[in-house]
Amino acid sequence: MRTVKLVVSLLSMVVPTFATSFEFVGPANGSLVIVGGGTLSDSIYQQVIDLAGGYDAPIVVVPTAGGEEEYGDDEIHATSFRRIGAQNVTVLHTYDRDLADTEAFVHPLLDAKAVWFSGGRQWRLVDAYAGTLAEEAFRGVLDRNGVIGGTSAGATIQGSFLTRGDTQNNQIMIGDHQVGFGYVKNIAIDQHVLVRNRQFDMFEILRVYPKLLGVSIDENTALIVSKNDASVFGASYVIFYDGKFWSREGTDLKNPPEPSARFYFLKHGDRYDLAARQVVV
Repeated sequence: MRTVKLVVSLLSMVVPTFATSFEFVGPANGSLVIVGGGTLSDSIYQQVIDLAGGYDAPIVVVPTAGGEEEYGDDEIHATSFRRIGAQNVTVLHTYDRDLADTEAFVHPLLDAKAVWFSGGRQWRLVDAYAGTLAEEAFRGVLDRNGVIGGTSAGATIQGSFLTRGDTQNNQIMIGDHQVGFGYVKNIAIDQHVLVRNRQFDMFEILRVYPKLLGVSIDENTALIVSKNDASVFGASYVIFYDGKFWSREGTDLKNPPEPSARFYFLKHGDRYDLAARQVVV
């Protein structure tokens, strides 16, 4: 137990580093479905199922961020996947890093076509899985052209910087956990943005780490990522913080603030180039 606590403590002190040479900002294989929390429409679950290969594709739901002692097969997102037709859904959960580092625990992930991280506190996913066979197996799903999705905390964990990753409360933007699983490189991902008036919170991170791309996703809305392509899907908006400004009605007559204070909104169907950091028109 003492060894486990020491490992978790060391993980908590890790600070982000920024990749400088890579072909793709997002995953080279597979897709991400990064969801901003809230009550989700069936169409978002359907996106995960479709990207995974259909209703018989094995889906593993990881509810660890939620903080409950145990989770059964009736976990809310597992139930939603089954309700719309998914036939092979497994709930996988532990807070024990030693268990997460065993072949027996990761067995359901070895043939999974999708992993779904449920909401809660993102640092719990780091403490449970970072550096274990489980984290390796999560990434293996992408390597096999599968899909990783998640909502709220399950969205933030997919970025390289762990937004709101503090064990004290979720209002500390740069907390005692700062490194996510990094399925998208050089990015900080926030969620529940408009519903909770969080649109200005991202600047707290970007003032300290200006090389990061900031992305804030509203509820019932997804950013779907593959390689360098990101597309908005869902009911609301995704906000981008890239030091630029973009408007559907043009920018010639606009008077935006200085680059360090800029952001703009994209809606369903809009696309963004993660490598060029610009809207695809």
